[in-house]
Amino acid sequence: MGKYILSHDIGTSSDKAVLVDFKGDVIATSSKAYPTLYPNPAWVEQNPEEYWHAVTASSRAIVEKTAIDPAEIKGIVFSTQAQGVIPVDKDGNVLYNNITWVDGRAQKQAESIMKHLGGKKVFSLVAGTPIMGKDCIAKIIWLKEERPEIYQNTHLILDVNGYLKYKCTKKMVTELSGASSYGLDLKSKQWLSVIKLTGIDMEKLPPLVCSTDLVGGLTDEAAAEMGLLAGTPVFGGCDDVQAAAVGAGMCGDGDIHIYLGTSAWVAATSKTADKFRHGAAAIQSADREMNLIAGITESAGANIQWICDQFFASEKEKYGENIYKYMDDVVQSIPPGSDHLICTPWMLGERCPVSTTTTRATLFNMTMVHTREHLMRSVYEGIGYNLRWILENYQADYGFACDNFRIIGGGALDNGWMQIIADITGKSFSIVKDPRNAGAVGAAVVALIGLGELSGFGHAKEFVQIDKVYQPDRNNKAVYDQLFLTYKEVYKSLEQAYKFANGERFRHEENGQ
Repeated sequence: MGKYILSHDIGTSSDKAVLVDFKGDVIATSSKAYPTLYPNPAWVEQNPEEYWHAVTASSRAIVEKTAIDPAEIKGIVFSTQAQGVIPVDKDGNVLYNNITWVDGRAQKQAESIMKHLGGKKVFSLVAGTPIMGKDCIAKIIWLKEERPEIYQNTHLILDVNGYLKYKCTKKMVTELSGASSYGLDLKSKQWLSVIKLTGIDMEKLPPLVCSTDLVGGLTDEAAAEMGLLAGTPVFGGCDDVQAAAVGAGMCGDGDIHIYLGTSAWVAATSKTADKFRHGAAAIQSADREMNLIAGITESAGANIQWICDQFFASEKEKYGENIYKYMDDVVQSIPPGSDHLICTPWMLGERCPVSTTTTRATLFNMTMVHTREHLMRSVYEGIGYNLRWILENYQADYGFACDNFRIIGGGALDNGWMQIIADITGKSFSIVKDPRNAGAVGAAVVALIGLGELSGFGHAKEFVQIDKVYQPDRNNKAVYDQLFLTYKEVYKSLEQAYKFANGERFRHEENGQ
């Protein structure tokens, strides 16, 4: 009889259920997509019930696919997209769609909060960073101001992980890493006191638990929907960045990993770093004793998907699932630097290396020689420039070496893109085995620690195998060094133009006008 952890990776577009054995091997996976809603250009919502429907469907599919006895599943854990804002009443009914991490509707509220508390500089000194329209605190105040009837009827505000744990156990809690996206005192492990100064009712914030804590067992109702046994342990889990650090085996002091999926991030584990710098957030690690410096890039693989859909539709129809292998080959046929075409990949605004709600993507320096293939490579390179910018900030702001990091996520399977990143950054790095499932495996490690099967997070590396190592091409690096300087200058030169073009428009759209 086997022993397994059922880990659910709740991403931006789908849930991936991953069955992991106690040795860290992935036994089976099942995925279920859910829709994203765009009521206004700056609004990005999802219906939380869709998450639960995906979880129940993928859980049943795992059991059916493997024919395992549900009694063999010894724990359930979630790794979820961060910064969700889900208001629920006392009975757990959802009162409003999840205002997702990408949503930037609350810029007016963010500016108002900082003004009320002495201005941007004073607020930054107290809270550690200025806030923007995509931050949870601002979005909660948006609910209070723009949807007062919903806010008044809200019992607790849950994130995605908290909502799914509630659906499983009927207990409303927030795990520490999720809480740090709202405002967590990294030393005391309590809600940050400055939150109440923003006007938020602190009683609407749930009790806190650790990632490895046993929250409760599956209720009879949840077990029936998932095809599992009532009472199956459900653990605290964590947000996706934190789970990825564990799944990459990079949860020791100074360890760095990069995730490349629909979005991207650069994350560094640290015992001491606790400051916000250049859009990078100091947040709670899955390990209670560690912090994580996380620089989130809003759109990475999403940009490549857009290129595919808009410019390679016929090829996509021809090659099907192999379209990205085709695109990978095409990318390598274009010279490094895309004949001086530069793409800033900020389709949805940006958090890091720059924090901006109004900025959008730009194609810079286009000429008659450029083709759709040049455009495609420039998108791959633009994301690489973003990653290099974050790494350079990490070195300057925190003193991290930023060498020998690891890359996980679906993007890690794209050989051409990986070589571009190596050449742009000038760094060697490793790709872990099965990089698509690294976050889910990391969450499974969290559950195994909670079960007492592992003594601590230091054992994460035992579960991680290296599949490939990339080395930079120094000739290509020389080309990219100059273009990288131009890339940063594009943002600096157009920052005010973006605000002029989009500031007022977004404010009207945010208010539904």
